[in-house]
Amino acid sequence: MFRYLVSINEALGQVLPNVGVIDCVEEVDLQDAVGRVLAKDVEAPFDVPPFDRAAVDGYAVRAEDTFGSSRTNPIRLPVRGFSRPGSPFNGTVGPGEAVEIATGAPLPPGTNAVVPYEDTRRDGDHVEVYRPVSVYGNVSRAGEDLRKGETILARGTRLKPWDVAVFASVGYTSLPVRCPPRVGLVATGNEVVEPGEPLGEGQVYNSTRVMVESMIRELGGRPKYYGIWPDDEEKLVGVITHALEENDMVITTGGVSVGKVDHTVRAVQSLRPDVFVHGVAVRPGRPNSVALVRGKPIVMLSGFPVAALVGFEVFARPILLAMLGAADEPRPTVRGRLTRRIAKPVNVKAFVRVRVYRHGDEVMVEPLALTGSGVLSTLSRGNGLLIVPEDLEGYDEGDIVEVQLLRPPA
Repeated sequence: MFRYLVSINEALGQVLPNVGVIDCVEEVDLQDAVGRVLAKDVEAPFDVPPFDRAAVDGYAVRAEDTFGSSRTNPIRLPVRGFSRPGSPFNGTVGPGEAVEIATGAPLPPGTNAVVPYEDTRRDGDHVEVYRPVSVYGNVSRAGEDLRKGETILARGTRLKPWDVAVFASVGYTSLPVRCPPRVGLVATGNEVVEPGEPLGEGQVYNSTRVMVESMIRELGGRPKYYGIWPDDEEKLVGVITHALEENDMVITTGGVSVGKVDHTVRAVQSLRPDVFVHGVAVRPGRPNSVALVRGKPIVMLSGFPVAALVGFEVFARPILLAMLGAADEPRPTVRGRLTRRIAKPVNVKAFVRVRVYRHGDEVMVEPLALTGSGVLSTLSRGNGLLIVPEDLEGYDEGDIVEVQLLRPPA
């Protein structure tokens, strides 16, 4: 048993201050930038829109020429031409004149407002205005969207599809982004084999490695897999040392408990880490551990998939985000009624797999498992995680709780 369990915040407090942002920036094409993290603030090179433009179809006028107009007392103005996007009206509009204009077209010089079609009636070369318009009414002003020199997005922003569209609208073809953190992934265990290989007696497929590698990629890291290694401390020291030399951080799976065959922890200890935390106050996943060796983090995850997922969330995720200089993004949540009681020790943070579903007008939250860190199917059968903070002993049946959604409610 673990003699002392460190809180998540205490463990991260020892590691994160020593984790710097990756000192590597690369320029990528816009279409390849979605999901990447901006490495620098990016500014607007010019005003957007670059000129005053019509926000509706209608007639460009001087607003003061329309004052006092009504259905019973229309203002009659001669129409001098038509302004289209890409083919603006050439000339200056004088007092008491109008120019027909399409949405998005530049406002002709001399005008300061647009009267929409529905407030007018065309009569040959003249237009009758039935309603006054205010100065700059129905006009999208120059710089209304972005001002020249204004920061469009700040460094540390993870880019979305609409973000790159904004950059395209001001002429950018590429963006500076953080290089993906390089993450060495080492699997351990004499009983573990890769999917597709024949299973021997007492052996299991390496599902944990597949999950962790996918989570690294999803978060923006670049994993390098070093294979499955036997429960041999000397060999583990060698492969972990090699992985540290080639990567920005290392993640191991398996061999982190307190048994005779759990050699990963001892292998990392032999590397004389500056920080070493073995055993964390979380459920499931107490054996998940973290170390810092020569400035590089090593996250030691349980070989059991659900415990490894929790360990990745509490350790690997914040470390990778710190390396990218990015903030974590909020996840979708839902509030629902708990179908049965959940109990846990105080001072332990619990991640409970749940199924969220609708029952009539209510959202129900059904706990699937609190223990059973190897029962990976509960993550697929469920669709949410209920996180119970350290200062609570649990929740009672019928309590309204907030759940992080992994999939939409059933």
